[in-house]
Amino acid sequence: MNRRVRRKVARKNKGNVVQSSFPEDQDEVLDLEPQRQGFVDWKCLPDDTVIQLLSCLSYQDRASLSSTCKTWRSLGSSLCLWSSLDLRSHRFDAGMASSLAPRCVHLQKLRFRGAESADAIIHLRARNLRELSGDYCRKITDATLSVIVARHELLESLQLGPDFCERISSDAIKAIAHCCPKLNKLRLSGIRDVNADAINALAKHCPKLTDIGFIDCLNVDEVALGNVLSVRFLSVAGTSSMKWGVVSHLWHKLPNLIGLDVSRTDVGPSALLRMLSLSQNLRVLIALNCPILEEDTSFSASKYKNKLLISLRTDIFKGLASLLFDNTRRGNNVFLDWRTSKNNDKDLNEIIPWLEWMLSHTLLRSAESPQQGLDSFWVEQGGALLLSLMQSSQEDVQERAATGLATFVVIDDENASIDCGRAEAVMRDGGIRLLLGLAKSWREGLQSEAAKAIANLSVNANVAKAVAEEGGIQILAGLARSMNKLVAEEAAGGLWNLSVGEEHKGAIAEAGGIQALVDLIFKWSSSGDGVLERAAGALANLAADDKCSTEVALAGGVHALVMLARNCKFEGVQEQAARALANLAAHGDSNSNNAAVGQEAGALEALVQLTCSPHEGVRQEAAGALWNLSFDDRNREAIAAAGGVQALVALAQACANASPGLQERAAGALWGLSVSETNSVAIGREGGVAPLIALARSEAEDVHETAAGALWNLAFNASNALRIVEEGGVSALVDLCSSSVSKMARFMSALALAYMFDGRMDEYALVVTSSESISKSVSLDGARRMALKHIEAFVLMFSDLQAFAAAAASSAPAALAQVTEGARIQEAGHLRCSGAEIGRFITMLRNPSSILKACAAFALLQFTIPGGRHAMHHASLMQSLGASRVLRGAAAAATAPLEAKIFARIVLRNLEYHQIEQALA
Repeated sequence: MNRRVRRKVARKNKGNVVQSSFPEDQDEVLDLEPQRQGFVDWKCLPDDTVIQLLSCLSYQDRASLSSTCKTWRSLGSSLCLWSSLDLRSHRFDAGMASSLAPRCVHLQKLRFRGAESADAIIHLRARNLRELSGDYCRKITDATLSVIVARHELLESLQLGPDFCERISSDAIKAIAHCCPKLNKLRLSGIRDVNADAINALAKHCPKLTDIGFIDCLNVDEVALGNVLSVRFLSVAGTSSMKWGVVSHLWHKLPNLIGLDVSRTDVGPSALLRMLSLSQNLRVLIALNCPILEEDTSFSASKYKNKLLISLRTDIFKGLASLLFDNTRRGNNVFLDWRTSKNNDKDLNEIIPWLEWMLSHTLLRSAESPQQGLDSFWVEQGGALLLSLMQSSQEDVQERAATGLATFVVIDDENASIDCGRAEAVMRDGGIRLLLGLAKSWREGLQSEAAKAIANLSVNANVAKAVAEEGGIQILAGLARSMNKLVAEEAAGGLWNLSVGEEHKGAIAEAGGIQALVDLIFKWSSSGDGVLERAAGALANLAADDKCSTEVALAGGVHALVMLARNCKFEGVQEQAARALANLAAHGDSNSNNAAVGQEAGALEALVQLTCSPHEGVRQEAAGALWNLSFDDRNREAIAAAGGVQALVALAQACANASPGLQERAAGALWGLSVSETNSVAIGREGGVAPLIALARSEAEDVHETAAGALWNLAFNASNALRIVEEGGVSALVDLCSSSVSKMARFMSALALAYMFDGRMDEYALVVTSSESISKSVSLDGARRMALKHIEAFVLMFSDLQAFAAAAASSAPAALAQVTEGARIQEAGHLRCSGAEIGRFITMLRNPSSILKACAAFALLQFTIPGGRHAMHHASLMQSLGASRVLRGAAAAATAPLEAKIFARIVLRNLEYHQIEQALA
């Protein structure tokens, strides 16, 4: 098909010529109808090419495309296009059925999903329907099924499952028997009770019924099943309450029975041995995941020649090879080998499709309900079986096998945890290439299940690498553009998992994955929480990368994610949208996304509202987003104007027993807002001091840092400083200053204490009227002594006596550099101080307290060390404030402690360095 289209493009024209890729076809190319401007004239495509194109589309797209012109309308009504119809991928109701009815006169095969689709089937008026298969059948009733079979008396195959048909009873089965005399295959899942009357009706009215499956049923009449003499294949897998003594005495008499599936039941060894020994025609007995059977380690069926028992304890591939080829060395591709062989065994030609179907069903059910003791089976045989079944010629078998692969590797779905051994076993057996091949199929059912398996397997880093190397990222990015929501959802899930690390983010962007994910949000914004959560989650991961963050914004991601945060009611979507906005806002120094998010209409209001969500994950990510956004001056004030101070204080008050992640972000957001003194005062007035003190006592290191940072900012204001003292915050800060694992938490706690006891709070306390004072009795003198003691101990931790002695005795740069390296707190280089804060530390250098002098010099050293993100900014502020004169005075003061002198000299040297750097720039 591609070659013919290419020939039509390649021809001589007045403009440029697009040459054929096949030199031997040049003469033929010249004979084709001219094409204008090198484009394909779709009206002149050969009929068989158009039909082939239409056959690869969903029924909705096929019908839409057929309406473009008379020629294509005629071709779109071709019988070959409407002999089979898969309705599962799109919504199908009575109106759609009526519009399709004229095309479905000769429809023979139909697949549907759900009760609404089942109700609409009769409106297709497909009287010639032969095969009907449905899933998601829990809500289908006896009445619906009875009407369907009454209108389709030519039915030969009816399959409903694998989910339970809870509302279907024996009455519907009797209706099937009376209405469908040509029925040869009936497979129903999850029927509560299949009684004798229903089964006897099948035996009486359906003489061609050869394949029966009553799977996962609660009760089935064993005696009545022994009356269905036409049956060749029988499955009662997962069915409870079976009387195996009755089964073993009756079913072996079924004259035509060649395949029996009793998997996932409580069958015992004696019943199986009786069936194997007495049933003359039985060739395959499947008994996978049967606990009683597996407990008997002495059980063996090897003595029964030409009869295959498939159980967890048998070598399944060896047994299959023996059955199909009389050769036990065929490997793991026995099903594929059989299909490519020229074997004319009629029984085996019937057995293989049935065997594939039953194995795929049982393996999927076993994967969905994991049990202990199956690990070795999955690694040694189960995974390889699923891979082999993925190559089946039956589409539903392929789908279930892919779903089984997606399911059996999962350990904990909530935490995205998979079994690495199983995942890598799939990879070693060539499963990635097989899955990607299925993902490229034009069948949407296969696309979605293959994409789901790829997504789950890609949680493992080694598998993710293999997926990328095999071109999986391009395939998933393409599937994310699908008009089928299920396909797009699973593809977005794959991109989400592949984007977790840093290795594949660039490749996803290059494959167009970012634009595809953003488009998904707009396409399905009003429905489909699954696809929206996956798309937002993938964008959140991608936005953590600086370059990808810019691409997300350029693709319209800011608007899309804000739209989700504002309008979507699903907690998973809200959480991922907020996380994505947080990551977009985390690159304030390198791109404009932080400001862009803040300027997007309704963004800040939506995030503030999400901090009140009943779901902790949503609150956590919303607070994280507000924290990052607060680094922008305009955003900081806009968040406060949107009620952010009150919301975040309430969040901090409520998260005493929350996760460390939520506590960190709640305190972090208040830290960010409190950079503004106006906000700092508002936080104190709204009661934010007490919860921050409580968070400072958390056991989590990250919470220490954000709580200490917020309290440091709050302590700049004298009224807040007094509140901290009155709420017992001195002891909390002292504990952080002396014992926190985080150097940054200790540093900021020391600075908060220094603010509180540099004299300004004392002045404020003296002028506050008694009516404004709080009722608690506070001893400022005792608190001051305790605070200064621990500030001194903190500074001395960074004071190497030998290095200080060498620096005091020499003016050589190397001696000062040694002290600097010993005193440096690496993370402090990320802190940005205002002019007022820098001015306060400069003033503190003149404080009568030698401890505060040393602390101020130590802080200014941290803020000006060359290489710090904001060191140049701080140096400029200090120059404008005349800090050099004060620093020289501190360095020369006879009464100043040695630490203060040495630190002041280092700060002076830093200022000189930055002055030279600024001049050179």
